Amino acid sequence: MPDMKRQTAGDRVGPRAVLRLLRGHRRRVALAVLLTLGASALGLAQPLLVRRVIESAASGSTIGPVVVLLVVFFLAQALVQGLAQYVLARTGEGVVLGIRLGLIRHVLRLPMASYDRHRVGDLISRVSTDSTTLRLLVAEGFTDAVTGGIGLAGVVALMIWLDWTLFLVVLAVVTLGTVLVASVLRGIASASLATQQATGAMTADLERALGAIRTVRASRAEQRESERIGGGARSAYAGSVRMAKLDAVVAPAVELAVKGSFVVVLLIGGLRVADRQGSLADLAAFLLYMIYLVGPIGTVFQSVSTMQQGVGAYRRITEVLSLPTERDTAPRRPAPSRDGAARPPLLAFRDVWFGYEPARPVLRGVSFEVPEHAHVALIGSSGVGKSTVFALVERFYDPDRGRIEFDGRDVRAVGRAAHRARVGLVEQQAPVLYGTLRENLTYAVPDATPEEVERVVGMVHLTDLVARLPHGLETDAGEHGTALSGGERQRIAIARSLLARPRLLLLDEPTAHLDAVSEAALRRSIRDASAECTLLVIAHRMSTIRAADLVLVLDEGRIVATGSHARLAATSEHYRRLVHTQQPGDADASRAGAG
Repeated sequence: MPDMKRQTAGDRVGPRAVLRLLRGHRRRVALAVLLTLGASALGLAQPLLVRRVIESAASGSTIGPVVVLLVVFFLAQALVQGLAQYVLARTGEGVVLGIRLGLIRHVLRLPMASYDRHRVGDLISRVSTDSTTLRLLVAEGFTDAVTGGIGLAGVVALMIWLDWTLFLVVLAVVTLGTVLVASVLRGIASASLATQQATGAMTADLERALGAIRTVRASRAEQRESERIGGGARSAYAGSVRMAKLDAVVAPAVELAVKGSFVVVLLIGGLRVADRQGSLADLAAFLLYMIYLVGPIGTVFQSVSTMQQGVGAYRRITEVLSLPTERDTAPRRPAPSRDGAARPPLLAFRDVWFGYEPARPVLRGVSFEVPEHAHVALIGSSGVGKSTVFALVERFYDPDRGRIEFDGRDVRAVGRAAHRARVGLVEQQAPVLYGTLRENLTYAVPDATPEEVERVVGMVHLTDLVARLPHGLETDAGEHGTALSGGERQRIAIARSLLARPRLLLLDEPTAHLDAVSEAALRRSIRDASAECTLLVIAHRMSTIRAADLVLVLDEGRIVATGSHARLAATSEHYRRLVHTQQPGDADASRAGAG
């Protein structure tokens, strides 16, 4: 992967940036350059052969061998030039592939805070659309710059050798066209960046709408979403049209400059030949080189224009690559020996403070312990920080102050991947990925045996579902698991976590999508799972809270009460108010039972 991380959005994209992109591909580039040199040499020799034919015909010498040699050079040039173009194009595609693979790895390893700040659709656009547009910068722009530059240098050298006076005339006229083109290219770069940004916004809005398509339909919001997404499409269209308008100036300006110089050279050279101050053969060769000059000059200017169109994509890609990735830190030191000491709790929060914005803490000095093989319920009103506790346990974020211990050790002393291997997470949305049911179940453990899969399927009472499906575990779950009910998705997510045999299983309101029958079955599954691992459950339903060995009550970012359900119902007014607010009927029963 090219070293692009040190680039920023404001960096100027020039030859050095392109050379950085070509790291690891320089041998192929060198081969393509050598082939291009060979093709240019064969092409540049042809006007000299034409001059030789004219001189031989004037002197009455045989011209057959020279004509044959001219045809051979012409065919050889086409063959070598085609091969050079293929090598350069393949190299450019290889560069784009490397950038895409690096982007994919990088985007999947960003810290959670980066996903909070950037729209997912825009990140997707940078990996797909922007990396495709970057082909303009590398596969086309650089290719044209190399081939055109080499051809231009050769033509200029031979024109100076034939008649440096006429060359100065050509240079003066072409310079005027160059000044015009340079001003146009700056506009193309800014239009390119605006187009890529508009395309990213359009992709993000489309991903937003398709991700909630049922809500969109139920809210009859198709037209509004079409207008929102269409606004991004129209902005991208306007930027592309502006680029096309500016790009349309480049080729005519170059062509006009070259053709104008051709007319001037023909006039001056013709007068010199008429006055016998020059030869017709030299003038014919010079004019042929001028015709050849149109190609290289047009190619060079077009390559610069094309590369400017890729500038916006390059800058957006370097913006993403400049974001730091989540670091998987190595253990600081071996776990301390605890011979003869009391076994520490499996999980402990020690005066933990955390805020997604440091000035606005969500957790304020949270402290609690979760014993091994316990079933602990974490309860509280919406927005008090329950999901944040789970995010910290999974090390999606690290505390601003305080420490989190797992088995008596600070979790930051263990690599993130190693820590997450011992913690399972079942989100409230219970995401099911596109693919078969088996692929979803074995997502964390791809090499799980059929017996292991069958075990967790039975634990979460999915056996009947699998038997009903047309292809059993090989049945497609549908996009986002739409082929399954909410309760089925929830149980699949639980089975997926249990298959990895975690020591701690985090369940975010596991019964939220279940009917009474499924909830009873799941409670049995949770009870069985607690024999294998510790459970920490975000709970709202009274049945889930009662099943816990220990209840932690979170309010305004602090733990305000701990104990069993019966003890809290008897001693904590805050707990009784919370239960009554969430489920009034159950609260009265709880109070009576506690009394």
